[in-house]
Amino acid sequence: MFLGTHTPRLDEKGRLFLPAKYRDELSGGLVITKGQERCLYVFPMDESQRITDALREAPVTAKAVRDYSRVFFASASDEVPDKQGRLTIPSGLRSYAGLERDCVVIGANTRLEIWGASAWAAYEAEQEQAFADLSEEVLPGVL
Repeated sequence: MFLGTHTPRLDEKGRLFLPAKYRDELSGGLVITKGQERCLYVFPMDESQRITDALREAPVTAKAVRDYSRVFFASASDEVPDKQGRLTIPSGLRSYAGLERDCVVIGANTRLEIWGASAWAAYEAEQEQAFADLSEEVLPGVL
């Protein structure tokens, strides 16, 4: 499970340090792709395979499945962090997410998300009240 908020910086070569506590889990490879709200999703290989399997089983006759699969896989890149734990983010994905120097990496359960620092701050501020309001609807009886 991925948890927490981390604030690495993107270097001039488009690399950022993965949070130290997740480097071992991601050292064998990962998949990075476009996420919703213009962030990037980073999946360990086993989670990426689970998503691939689910999309393979989804009906190709459903337009939403085709559309989602096209964007998800066309933008995906399989990467292996270097020995220092740095992840190279392809330029197209950096552009999509508006990544510059300051980034935020958040744990989002089965994946990491990479955000531009200002985009994350704006999203988080916008969602604070919605988070409080949704707890009963999203997790009834749990919280």
